Amino acid sequence: MGKKHNEAVAKIKGLSALPVNEAIAKILELKFAKFDETVEVHLRLGVDGRQADQQVRGTVVLPNGTGKTNRILVIAKGDKAAEAEAAGADFVGAEDIIQKIATQNWLDFDVCITTPDMMGLLGRVAKVLGPKGLMPNPKSGTITMDLKKAIGDAKGGKVEYRLDKTNNIHCIIGKASFGAEKLAENYQTLINAIIKAKPSASKGTYLKNVSVSTTMGVGVKVAQGMQ
Repeated sequence: MGKKHNEAVAKIKGLSALPVNEAIAKILELKFAKFDETVEVHLRLGVDGRQADQQVRGTVVLPNGTGKTNRILVIAKGDKAAEAEAAGADFVGAEDIIQKIATQNWLDFDVCITTPDMMGLLGRVAKVLGPKGLMPNPKSGTITMDLKKAIGDAKGGKVEYRLDKTNNIHCIIGKASFGAEKLAENYQTLINAIIKAKPSASKGTYLKNVSVSTTMGVGVKVAQGMQ
């Protein structure tokens, strides 16, 4: 860890959990990187992800976007391919794209969207896309006949949240340049979606720990929304 990071850590030592606006303001005050850092939310949930009925996964469109321009790949044919191109997809194809992924390990895209009839084709590269979090999934809205909406959401600030193997969720809520107010709005939208997605099988405290941080900075615990 560098000197600036250690100085930031010293400034939050012993700091109690803060309301979200104050927590975000604090991490922005302490950021030291020279680039526009991404702001992240980290949650520890009171669920057991090993149980199928306690999985937490979904998508939400952040009101102020993410600050990131997603490159969209659509696997489709015929009229649906034309629809995807008209809606602004960055790459559109079928067998040709699948072959490129399989033989060249081509992954120069951030979101992959497809129509249900093309899933058999995508199965050929599931082992490539899956580990990268790029495999289309109905829960994330990336397997759909409404390509125009899916592309618009992906370009307009839709983020996916999903439980990892340690029962944590890590998700971006924007850029430091957004400012505390817009980041807090995005944060609350994300938290509300995760609370709504609480599995009925989950007992006890659901949101066990929530913190926010910048890409290179320190994390600050959030008191708001702890339930």
